[in-house]
Amino acid sequence: MIDLIPFILEHLVIVLVATGISVVIGIVLGIVAYWLRFTAQPILWFSEAVQTIPALALLAILMILFGLGNTTIIAGLTLYALLPIVRNTHTGLISVPAAIKDAARGMGMSKLQRLFRVELPLAFPLVFSGIKISVVNSLSIAVMGVLIGAGGLGYPIYRGIQTQNLRQIMSGAIPVMIMAILFDFLMSAIERRLTKHAK
Repeated sequence: MIDLIPFILEHLVIVLVATGISVVIGIVLGIVAYWLRFTAQPILWFSEAVQTIPALALLAILMILFGLGNTTIIAGLTLYALLPIVRNTHTGLISVPAAIKDAARGMGMSKLQRLFRVELPLAFPLVFSGIKISVVNSLSIAVMGVLIGAGGLGYPIYRGIQTQNLRQIMSGAIPVMIMAILFDFLMSAIERRLTKHAK
């Protein structure tokens, strides 16, 4: 029987690293789309277009650029995670009431100060919702990393498929399902608290 602990830990590291990168890029792109309105459509279109590329095709393209291994799956997960983060950041920022923005402007705050002290804190519950969606999706997509030489729980699933061993397939699939449910539950609880405090 395969020791699953190393595969679970590697799976989590891959997902969390990809999520961290996508959060930084996604929030920055969301802010750019908010500040420079003419960029909103191209940025959102790009994020949506990435989602339409089949995962296997995207990983194959990235493999040519980055080679085999974890770097490729991290790059793929980062791209797939962008849409909910970019869209929710942009939506959250434009949803901040104009009266609050005017009040902050009247207090003499600069554009940057308004963003970090007023607008982003008010938009953060929606931003966090996008991050939650990205994490849960990435946990399942990451199993495909085994096809391009990456680690994680895709390995026991792939070995089970090769040997037609249902037990081994489930030994990889069940931890992914449990992690997805746990992350969704915990992050949903945090999201509810953030929404409650924002009101």
